[in-house]
Amino acid sequence: MNDIIIGSHVSFLKDSELYGSVMESVSYGSNTFMIYTGSNQSAERREINHELTIKGWEAMKEYGIDINNVIVHAPFIVNLANNKDERKYNFYISFMKNEINRCKELGIHKMVFHPGSRTDLEKQVALNNIVFGLNTIMKDVNDFDLLIEFMSGKGTEVGCTIEDIKYIMDNINVDNVGVCLDTCHINDAGYDISDFNDFLDLFDKNIGIDKIKCVHVNDSLNPIGSHKDRHANIGYGTIGFDNIINAVYNERLKGIPFILETPYVNGVAPYKYEIDSIRNKKFIDYKVNL
Repeated sequence: MNDIIIGSHVSFLKDSELYGSVMESVSYGSNTFMIYTGSNQSAERREINHELTIKGWEAMKEYGIDINNVIVHAPFIVNLANNKDERKYNFYISFMKNEINRCKELGIHKMVFHPGSRTDLEKQVALNNIVFGLNTIMKDVNDFDLLIEFMSGKGTEVGCTIEDIKYIMDNINVDNVGVCLDTCHINDAGYDISDFNDFLDLFDKNIGIDKIKCVHVNDSLNPIGSHKDRHANIGYGTIGFDNIINAVYNERLKGIPFILETPYVNGVAPYKYEIDSIRNKKFIDYKVNL
């Protein structure tokens, strides 16, 4: 029995919410999934339908999906790195607290967020802003992990080096902050995925493997060190299928949920084919079927 924990980003629709998310993930052959609790580009949020949540929990039990492996992703608008507009910065902190409460309403215990962009601030100032934001957001929060996503370094993004992540982790005073790796981002940030164990060695030495709570699995459209952050379908990018397989099946990451965020093909989700390929460790030219 293949025991990797793998799924994809799925929808969280108004009329079906968590139940619909579960059923979509099941259709892909997943045993986990990731959702946004609303738009990924705005802070607008509707009330969560408790009946659909219960229906979702029942479906997860039926199909063997452990809710402890399910991930929420915060919207892209959150930027804890920049506090020049104090009103916006405080709004992001307040929004994140509310989003954690929404996760808890859904019974979900992990949320990934992008650390943000410094824009015209010095990097050190931006990192300190993230530290302050995390300390404020996670104060008195229990039974929940907030995960910093490892970024590609596009534009003025921070959190795109092991040194950035280490600084944040070393300076926060809360315990329940972890890291979400992203294979495309790591590649685009300049780390060689073909030497994934070397990367994990470096990560472990500076931060600790135990802090990795989720991995986004994406190929990259761009070469190593490009700082572009353009995801490619598994096996169709510059990282390559074999390197992706070696990352997913690395024994040091056993038990961690792997989440696909790859592009749709001709308007169709490719996740069933990609998950089948990864489970079978055999690349299939599935685009001919889409």
